[in-house]
Amino acid sequence: MRSYSIFILLLFCIASFIRSSSSSAPKHPFLGISPQDEDYYKSSDSIKCKDGSKKFTKSQLNDDFCDCPDGTDEPGTSACPTAKFYCRNAGHVSLFLFSSRVNDGICDCCDGSDEYDGRVKCPNACWEAGKVARDRLVKKINTYKEGVTLRIKEIEQAKIAIAKDEADLTKLQNEEKLLKGIVEELK
Repeated sequence: MRSYSIFILLLFCIASFIRSSSSSAPKHPFLGISPQDEDYYKSSDSIKCKDGSKKFTKSQLNDDFCDCPDGTDEPGTSACPTAKFYCRNAGHVSLFLFSSRVNDGICDCCDGSDEYDGRVKCPNACWEAGKVARDRLVKKINTYKEGVTLRIKEIEQAKIAIAKDEADLTKLQNEEKLLKGIVEELK
């Protein structure tokens, strides 16, 4: 019975150690922050929560403890349920994730930046994903260019048709005048 208790205690200690090491703060203090917001966080040592409710220091930024009710202080961790994590995704489209998806074992950002605790190794697949998106955009641009070329041709054909129709109209109007003159003479 005593060895069983020691085993359970040891198991509990190992689980606590694993849990504490997996909830580490990000190595880069501005991880999860969009480029538009970096100045907001770098502006001073005392930073206001975006909802104005509190202030926090730079050392409290991404420290894995939720100080702001709106999650302003934890954009790079999953500590605050209302926080948003910014994926830079260089080579592809950047995006925001709910902070609950940070270090959850699933690679949500194509650059893998949302899984920094080391439990999951996420390959950086942004260039490949971005290539597909870029190829799609190139095809779309080429389709638009073809459409513009066709439109220009149709406009030129329409101008020619209008000029021909105007010439025909002028000819018919001249013939009408001539015929009206003949009708008047005959009367």
